[in-house]
Amino acid sequence: MSDTPTPTPNTNRAGLTRKDYGGHPSTLCSGCGHNSITNGIIAACYDLGLHPHQVVKLSGIGCSSKTPTYFMNRSHGFNTVHGRMPSIATGVELANHTLTNLGVSGDGDSASIGIGQFVHAIRRNTKLVYIIENNGTYGLTKGQFSATADHEALDHYKNVNKYQALDLCETAIICGASFVARSFSGDRKQMGELIKAAIAHGGCAIIDIISPCVTFNDHPESTKSYAYMKEHDFPLQELGFVPSFEEIQVDYNPGEARNVKLHDGSHLILKKLKEDYDPTSRLNALKTIDAAKQENHVLTGLVYYNQDIPSHAKLLSLPDKPLKDFTEKELRPTKEEFEAILKDLK
Repeated sequence: MSDTPTPTPNTNRAGLTRKDYGGHPSTLCSGCGHNSITNGIIAACYDLGLHPHQVVKLSGIGCSSKTPTYFMNRSHGFNTVHGRMPSIATGVELANHTLTNLGVSGDGDSASIGIGQFVHAIRRNTKLVYIIENNGTYGLTKGQFSATADHEALDHYKNVNKYQALDLCETAIICGASFVARSFSGDRKQMGELIKAAIAHGGCAIIDIISPCVTFNDHPESTKSYAYMKEHDFPLQELGFVPSFEEIQVDYNPGEARNVKLHDGSHLILKKLKEDYDPTSRLNALKTIDAAKQENHVLTGLVYYNQDIPSHAKLLSLPDKPLKDFTEKELRPTKEEFEAILKDLK
């Protein structure tokens, strides 16, 4: 018999209610896009039936990094110093690769002080759902431009941004990412499907979510505002996620969709919209991002996916048993084994 509880109308496959995935009340500004992302994370984890104690919530510093407080208060949590979330995620993975690393960062935390950590988490393909709540502004310090603010954009005080924007999806692809997506906090369905797919991915899954700052960057001239995103959002595909424990129901004609199989056996169904976009082509992804910029479009959806990049755990040949569960006797080599190790190092 299976140990998985039988779902009821009010519980999921883990036998938990939606309330079991909640956290403390949000202290962010009313209407903040980050709160919509929190709800998306809660819904995704509930739908997948994740056990909260098997999830590690990670963050750095910024408005975005308060988000883990607002979901799954029965999970492990680590609020790191500014820009250092990927290092802690790497340590968690090495100690116990069976846990789900769910990190929430911001455009300041990842695109400025943490850009080096961002790049190396991607390079290693660290097991990490890496959500960037991107609003193009430093909300905690009263609205200065961040590194993702668009060139010549206006801020809350009508100042003009003189610097080129850093596109985190483009950067991630160039650095060798295995999963890159962009979404909008106002698109609940797309965002939820991408979060589920990122959890199923098993490597470093980058999701850049445009999340308007209602206090400092939601004015009419802002390219990160709610109104601008509603007008310029250019979805690459319609998304459907089928978890590994559900049967795939085909509701599309051949040639209309692409089936992307994820590492845990789940499937992401990419139903084409206006064009047949191939998310497995690195060059095509970069060209499409660049073409969208020229048209002032903001691409959303699964931008790039490469299932052939091995996970960090596989690269390190980590055993199935988490390192944290090994005893001192198992970890300590015998005299003969130690001498053999020294001999190999000579």
